[in-house]
Amino acid sequence: MKTEGATEVTALRDGSAWLPGPRDDDDFVGRFTEIAERHYARALSAGALNEWRSQQLGRVLAKVTERSPFYKRHLAGIDVASISLDTLSTLPFTTKQDLRREMFDVLSGDVSEATFFYETTGTTGRATPCPRDDKEVISSNTHITESWRAIFTKHFGHRRPSVGLMGPTEVHSFGDTLGDVARNVGSCNAKIWPYSPVVGFKKALELMRDLRLEVIVATPGVCLNLARAARHYGFDIERDFSVKLFFLTGEMCTPALAANVDAIWGVTAYNILYGSQEAFVMGVACPSRNMRLAETNYIVEVIDPETSESLGERGTGELCVTMVADGIKPLVRYRTGDLVRITDDAAHEGDLPGAQIEVIGRVLDQLVVGGNQVAAATIETAVLDGVTDCYGYQVVIDRDPATGSDVVTVRVELTDPTADHVAAQSRAIVDRFRTDLGVRCEVEVLEELDAVVSTGAFVSWKAARILDRRCEPGHEERVASQLAKGRGINS
Repeated sequence: MKTEGATEVTALRDGSAWLPGPRDDDDFVGRFTEIAERHYARALSAGALNEWRSQQLGRVLAKVTERSPFYKRHLAGIDVASISLDTLSTLPFTTKQDLRREMFDVLSGDVSEATFFYETTGTTGRATPCPRDDKEVISSNTHITESWRAIFTKHFGHRRPSVGLMGPTEVHSFGDTLGDVARNVGSCNAKIWPYSPVVGFKKALELMRDLRLEVIVATPGVCLNLARAARHYGFDIERDFSVKLFFLTGEMCTPALAANVDAIWGVTAYNILYGSQEAFVMGVACPSRNMRLAETNYIVEVIDPETSESLGERGTGELCVTMVADGIKPLVRYRTGDLVRITDDAAHEGDLPGAQIEVIGRVLDQLVVGGNQVAAATIETAVLDGVTDCYGYQVVIDRDPATGSDVVTVRVELTDPTADHVAAQSRAIVDRFRTDLGVRCEVEVLEELDAVVSTGAFVSWKAARILDRRCEPGHEERVASQLAKGRGINS
């Protein structure tokens, strides 16, 4: 199993070699590699996995209380040497608010000790530093590499396809991380960001065609906008492109949305990974399209978002993770803000090992509709279940002044605007909202949706997809509206 990470030796201009300075390296990479190899060979017992986590928990707690100014204060007065897997839930949470307030004080070392520097987008709050050292890069990328290998083997056999990476570069990890994974599996990769002022959608489509790219990695929104742009610029999806797989990441992707991408492009779409800048990659896709938890990298808890009670390692609630890589920024009991469902469902043929994880939206993206609190995934499924030709959607929520009840309008942009098709799709959406959410619904088919629907990966699903006219726009909605300017497919 290859676990390549950052380059270890760099040639200087004078031809000499620059070697990295001393790292806080206790042969973590060697020990992790052995654990990961056993994990993917299905030879790692539950006891051995817990022993690995227990050892690393001790190392992480010792490091953060010695080297992180934040954790020195945050865990002051606690005998961290006595903390075990069974008593971890007695420690206080780390939150996004902590990261935004403390900034570099969260780090367990100077930022110069990192291999890469990244930060969050800063669109919904203060951008926070997210540096990574070799331990964090290698341990995180290993799981993505194994995922890609398994999926490529299913679809391409021993041949390795060329990959187009359509994500931001700048100080975001997308290009480095997935470029490294493409190298690990032996695939050529081209970094093509359609929203870049030097690329754009027309150039991105030309490169997809000319390089005969077979795998595209992008957000669901980008994939749908690529299809819209292909129509706008006169490309024929079936004739002009060689794409076989879309690897979707960066925003919530329900099975219904993935199936819609499948149908529009005539491909197989995978919700390829679940992660964040702050917490790295926590789940990766299997050939069956299930997603498996990166169990060797985290101690996970499912938290009741209302009571903050830890429900253990399985169940439905907010995901809380403690990292086991004692790198430059290990986080202890970090509340991700994401609603997940973690189960021990039986593996399908070809699945990777580990618990199954399903992401059902952010805690903050939950909405009260028709008097019931519903998750983002429930709303998206009500819109798209069975829909196979939708370029995008937006849900508008109003309150009927006469009855005080909620009324929903679903705006969609369809590839097939014929009257019979529109009528059939509209009836199905209306029926699902009445049955699944208990609300009255109307459907509007538009020639083009507001550009705000393309901002989901940068702000939030809710700000991009929901127009809630029962209340004034919040901070995220205002940010998304501003960001949407100039994001057309012909920009």
